[in-house]
Amino acid sequence: MNRRSLLGALAASAALPMPAFAQARPWPSQPIRVIIPFAAGVTDTLGRLVTLEMGRRLGQTFVAENRPGAGGNIGAEACARAPADGNTICMGTISSHAINPAIMARMPYDNLRDFAPITQLSHQPNALVINNDVPARTLAEFIALVKARPGFFSYATSGVGTSTHLAGESFAQLVGAEVVHVPYRGSGGVMTSVMSGETPMSFDNLSSVLPLAREGRIRLIGVGSKERIAAAPDVPAIAEALPGFESLSWHGLFAPANTPPAIVARLHAEAVAALREPALAARLTELGFTLVGSSPDEFRAFIAAETQRWGDVARRANLRVE
Repeated sequence: MNRRSLLGALAASAALPMPAFAQARPWPSQPIRVIIPFAAGVTDTLGRLVTLEMGRRLGQTFVAENRPGAGGNIGAEACARAPADGNTICMGTISSHAINPAIMARMPYDNLRDFAPITQLSHQPNALVINNDVPARTLAEFIALVKARPGFFSYATSGVGTSTHLAGESFAQLVGAEVVHVPYRGSGGVMTSVMSGETPMSFDNLSSVLPLAREGRIRLIGVGSKERIAAAPDVPAIAEALPGFESLSWHGLFAPANTPPAIVARLHAEAVAALREPALAARLTELGFTLVGSSPDEFRAFIAAETQRWGDVARRANLRVE
């Protein structure tokens, strides 16, 4: 073969498609980053436990990265802007993916368009607790007090725009009487405020209030699920007295939009399998989570409905965060 023929053959071979094994390494070929848009707490605990089990099943490490701030927006934006290659996923919550778009004047991402939902992992009800000195033993008695003294009762939450803040707004709208919101920076001071009587009531995640209620340090008088729950069977659902009330704090897994469907499907399958692993399921249930494991399409529809629900509550309350 002369020099010209040899060069022509090399050029032709370079133009041929590369074999599949040479084009891309099979996924997952590197550690997977899990962005958690909050500091240590409920979301962090759930995300780490579930992805640890997913990593065991996939034979790959999941590396948690806490990116707190702006009610979950900082971490969620980082996830939305990450390469859509399956090597970055994130936790998302009712705040980052339903409430914030309804109340924030400027959002750095679109909660539906910029993500590929993987699965809703869980939910747990927000619960209504009161100081032990409040002269009400039952939910009905407390609602009567609020109606009798509009504007007198205040409620503590972990911040403006949280699911517990919106729970209080929804409660006030259904009762038909004003209650005053007292936001704290994070959850640390909320229960201290209620126990001391500085604020007579609060809405908070069930897992946060249940141990204190069992110790008799606060009074748990209602849960935000549609029905009573096994962890506190004697506590009524708030909807029993206020039909239509529901307030669930929920968590899910997301990938950036345009992540290959096959990777999203595999992540979904492994997340659901992790939730069904008996030891992990028992531990999460004990912590107060109700496990879900919905399909990506079901999760997307759920997020759209939640955005509409809390948008309606925020508009009635004239709530807008600049």
